[in-house]
Amino acid sequence: EKNRFRLEYCSGGTAFKKFELQDRIVSDLDRHWIQMKFNEQDAKHKQPLWNHEYTRHGRCCYNLYDQNAYFLLAMRLKDKLDLVTTLRTHGITPGTKHTFDEIKSAIKTVTNQVDPDLKCVEYTKGVQELKEIGICFTPSADSFYPCRHSNTCDEKGTAILYR
Repeated sequence: EKNRFRLEYCSGGTAFKKFELQDRIVSDLDRHWIQMKFNEQDAKHKQPLWNHEYTRHGRCCYNLYDQNAYFLLAMRLKDKLDLVTTLRTHGITPGTKHTFDEIKSAIKTVTNQVDPDLKCVEYTKGVQELKEIGICFTPSADSFYPCRHSNTCDEKGTAILYR
């Protein structure tokens, strides 16, 4: 029951189908869901990040949303939550370090006090960096759901760098 709404790596639904470059959603995704790890040509033509995200999460709700609807919903939720502005409002700006609890508390102000999943990496020995903020929803996306913690951040005092 603990992982009931952990929507990742599901086997249902259809595989990711690359968007046609002229599809309006491509320009929307390009603005709102940037594929920064990839050069522009590969990002647009191969769509690796969008493929990964749909394969990891989108297929879990195939009975509620087709691929287009999934990405439109994801972009709408991302814009609605606006985590960058939320962090900035709480004094968490690029280049600064904060505790796990400070970051989590800031995020909880937009998730009705439901815990997010903070993921950290250590690119430089001894320096934790915030890599990802996971916000979990019920499958119908009508309410927040507590995320399972990935336990990649030191939750007890070590400052986490926000880039």
